[in-house]
Amino acid sequence: MTMMTPPPVDQEDEEMLVPHSDAVEGPQPMEVAQPADPVSTVENQPVEDPPTLKFTWTIANFSRLNTRKHYSDIFIVGGYKWRILIFPKGNNVDHLSMYLDVADSTTLPYGWSRYAQFSLAIVNQIHSKYSIRKETQHQFNARESDWGFTSFMPLSELYDPSRGYLVNDTVLVEAEVAVRKVLDYWSYDSKKETGFVGLKNQGATCYMNSLLQTLYHIPYFRKAVYHMPTTENDAPTASIPLALQSLFYKLQYNDTSVATKQLTKSFGWDTYDSFMQHDVQELNRVLSEKLEDKMKGTVVEGTIQQLFEGHHMNYIECINVDYKSTRKESFYDLQLDVKGCKDVYASFDKYVEVERLEGDNKYHAEGHGLQDAKKGVLFIDFPPVLQLQLKRFEYDFMRDTMVKINDRYEFPLQLDLDRDNRKYLSPEADRSVRNLYTLHSVLVHSGGVHGGHYYAFIRPTLSDQWYKFDDERVTKEDMKRALEEQYGGEEELPQTNPGFNNPPFKFTKYSNAYMLVYIRESDKDKIICNVDEQDIAEHLRVRLKKEQEEKEDKRRYKAQAHLFTIIKVARDDDLAGQIGKDIYFDLVDHDKVHSFRIQKHTPFQQFKEEVAKEFGIPIQFQRFWIWAKRQNHTYRPNRPLTPQEELQPVGQIREASNKANNAELKLFLEVEHGPDLHPISPPDKSKEEILLFFKLYDPEKVEIRYVGRLMVKSSSKPMDIIEKLNVMAGFAPDQEIELFEEIKFEPCVMCEHLDKKTSFRLCQIEDGDIICYQKALTDKDSECQYPDVPSFLEYVQNRQLVRFRSLEKPKEDEFVLELSKLHTYDDVVEREARKLSLDDPSKIRLTSHNCYSQQPKPQPIKYRGVEHLSDMLVHYNQTSDILYYEVLDIPLPELQGLKTLKVAFHHATKDEVVIHNIRLPKQSTVGDVINEFKTKVELSHPDAELRLLEVFYHKIYKIFPMTEKIENINDQYWTLRAEEIPEEEKNIGPNDRLIHVYHFTKESGQNQQVQNFGEPFFLVIHEGETLEEIKARIQKKMHVPDEDFAKWRFAFMSMGRPEYLQDTDVVYNRFQRREVYGAWEQYLGLEHSDNAPKRAYAVNQNRHTYEKPVKIYN
Repeated sequence: MTMMTPPPVDQEDEEMLVPHSDAVEGPQPMEVAQPADPVSTVENQPVEDPPTLKFTWTIANFSRLNTRKHYSDIFIVGGYKWRILIFPKGNNVDHLSMYLDVADSTTLPYGWSRYAQFSLAIVNQIHSKYSIRKETQHQFNARESDWGFTSFMPLSELYDPSRGYLVNDTVLVEAEVAVRKVLDYWSYDSKKETGFVGLKNQGATCYMNSLLQTLYHIPYFRKAVYHMPTTENDAPTASIPLALQSLFYKLQYNDTSVATKQLTKSFGWDTYDSFMQHDVQELNRVLSEKLEDKMKGTVVEGTIQQLFEGHHMNYIECINVDYKSTRKESFYDLQLDVKGCKDVYASFDKYVEVERLEGDNKYHAEGHGLQDAKKGVLFIDFPPVLQLQLKRFEYDFMRDTMVKINDRYEFPLQLDLDRDNRKYLSPEADRSVRNLYTLHSVLVHSGGVHGGHYYAFIRPTLSDQWYKFDDERVTKEDMKRALEEQYGGEEELPQTNPGFNNPPFKFTKYSNAYMLVYIRESDKDKIICNVDEQDIAEHLRVRLKKEQEEKEDKRRYKAQAHLFTIIKVARDDDLAGQIGKDIYFDLVDHDKVHSFRIQKHTPFQQFKEEVAKEFGIPIQFQRFWIWAKRQNHTYRPNRPLTPQEELQPVGQIREASNKANNAELKLFLEVEHGPDLHPISPPDKSKEEILLFFKLYDPEKVEIRYVGRLMVKSSSKPMDIIEKLNVMAGFAPDQEIELFEEIKFEPCVMCEHLDKKTSFRLCQIEDGDIICYQKALTDKDSECQYPDVPSFLEYVQNRQLVRFRSLEKPKEDEFVLELSKLHTYDDVVEREARKLSLDDPSKIRLTSHNCYSQQPKPQPIKYRGVEHLSDMLVHYNQTSDILYYEVLDIPLPELQGLKTLKVAFHHATKDEVVIHNIRLPKQSTVGDVINEFKTKVELSHPDAELRLLEVFYHKIYKIFPMTEKIENINDQYWTLRAEEIPEEEKNIGPNDRLIHVYHFTKESGQNQQVQNFGEPFFLVIHEGETLEEIKARIQKKMHVPDEDFAKWRFAFMSMGRPEYLQDTDVVYNRFQRREVYGAWEQYLGLEHSDNAPKRAYAVNQNRHTYEKPVKIYN
């Protein structure tokens, strides 16, 4: 599956197919909710469940659902229970979230798994062609028992009644589920089955994998990549040529799938880029440009052009005079229309279609003035490798969004571009070149416009055998699968109950070709050439073989791990080297001590000989202690090995000492030294003696260090060893010292004062305990920040370096502060205010970090909304070290008591709209907003009255009463508009009508769907008034020139249907209702073209999201 829930990345504008979680930021356990009781129907359900089924879920009273999650009834496909899960208000996003869920996942046996291809849809109940449908596939299991789309569709579109998704407060959801045989990815061997290996998916890189496989299987291209000059000193992560050489070499010689991380790092991508699904066509162009640039000045310069570059001629030819303008342009790929074309030939016909320039659209020919002309494109030459990008994704201007074209579109195995007397070619094209092409690869997109999966069908040698390259998996496929099944269009399911006269069930195929690669027949021997080791630079062969050997050594090491025991030996030197530097609590980090890999059956005595060789400690002077994990989670030397244990093999000792079945045995090597510092025999150890470890703390230097260990009698007292401890510390023999026992450090530090006059036994001191000591406190010491051992250890345990970033620049660290996890909200903002030289810390507003998306969280931290710094940094089971800040113009507590409304002010006489942010106490009314506005805007006259409107998708839905509280007004989805009330509305007569007037345009094609645009307004109409009189008033009000206004049409609109009016019609008679509310049902429609610029993409309203284009940085 292409899309996985990424550990470091939250989804942005690009759609991620993810298992549902209660928060988008990461997987969370899901509570089991009871299914709701809406009306549900299963179409064509036979007696025995077929493997494919369509399920329809009707959700009534949708806008009044007050549950966060909402489940459908259970339906059965392929013998399995399924249900749909939706989040009506979004799963922490401003989109509807929708998933397919295994209904009985909690009761299924351990290790269950099932695989399904499915689509989820929200039905458009006005025009079904505008239904939103997304398709994916997933292998469901206990960990991922639901899968789907967190950002299925914007809530603003769903809840807009005019859009057709919510009709009579009812939503229709459709699911098409096909249960397939579970794919056994673990045992399948692509190399063994096909001779080829796949590419690993980094998160959402299947689009890149399908392109890379296609380029790799063009041998001439691969040979050119191998011949790009690189050196043994280049790093693959910093050199695109070397990274691509390395990737191609591994695809050619590896036995298992190949990772692409080196290549994406050479592009300059971070992890986030790997979780963004990009456009393949864009990546293809950017990569080609990069390689073309890197090949300059080398033996392979010009390869990209030789393979992929063709030329066409744009021409304009006058019909009545002898004038022709031509311009030659190159291309690396051709974009072909799918919509309205049945096959590739129809697209080429459309490509070279002649356009007539006449009437208002005449061509201005130099020296001849305006002339009738014909305009078109003809091809001068086609490249040896022809890349055809099929325009499966188009911008729908009427809907202001991108859509996927799933229409049936055929492409031939052999493509003859010389057909019909070379009609695609210009007269100067080289007639000696035969433009007959054979299909090499088909790149497929499965899914919708917001996400899906990419894979490729390729026949590497142009034989009849096709292969499917689907990320890591490569399979043999027949020609029908590679061609006909990728045409798109509709597919009819086989009848499951032929005798029942059920209508055949058709469903749209969301898997279809979006890129085709053809190779010219006359060039195929040159293109499909032999590529062997001689084409690969020697330094590259040596480097990659070494990498392969190291990988094999690691594999062998892992395979033989069960035969060996890893023994980690800690010594005094390790403790002295680590305590106070790498660690502060316990005694040692075992990952940083010397380790031995010893065969399990080796006698322990033989291991001691290895130790003697390594450390120079004779066997008779070695004493080994077993480490043990205590109940308080500390890890200490527990007891020495017995003579009987030392006669056993190392594997047996490991098993006895470590019940957790890992392969490590951890030991402490106790070595005593004589006066000459040479090793001597360790002292006898009876039950009375205990081994203690000592750390020394210096409050002035704020340092702690390891000073050694002592064997003491448990009946003795700390005062008996004071002199020895002073010697170990380098103090005078009579120095007064304070002793503390380090007991534990999780979840909080416990370090208690030790009474020097009480015996170790009564103090419950035992083998492996740690005693920290320091000079007795003086007045000078008490002035230190951390005067004693407990306060120092508390500080160390809770200190936290926090990286602060301005919310306006969320990618850049601005400064770092050392804080304590125990700092309160006030402590944190006060220290930050000092750093920013800010007088008032309450003007700082903080926002936490999302560890998965690497972005600020959508909601800032409320004033004193958390107790401690640790609460600000925690994000589910992860802890961040980043906080974002803003400096406000007023204190945060004051701001939180205010409501900010974004209101657009429409000036009565000037053609301008100004956005104002109005900030008032939450308990304020609309009247207060109006009064505030009067102080901010320029009115047409001093006595002008204002009103506040709610505008949504170019229609007025509400005039706010002056008494309405602003706390409940939502300005996120709805536009708030303030305007002067026209005089004619103030003086409205008893028989006058106040009507809504909206601009609209109609879609071309069969549907003729009405689309509103522009600024709606009110108009007073009088009894008996004709359309002609009203038109004159509207033209005057809107200052429309006569020439443009003559093209406008006027219609009475009821429930979205236009009834066109004549100039003599009395408009008043159509509007029989006086009230303004519910006015989207009836209005006067002004039909004319919308000349306002359209957005390239729908704007996402998330607070911190943006869409990235494909970039290769290096």
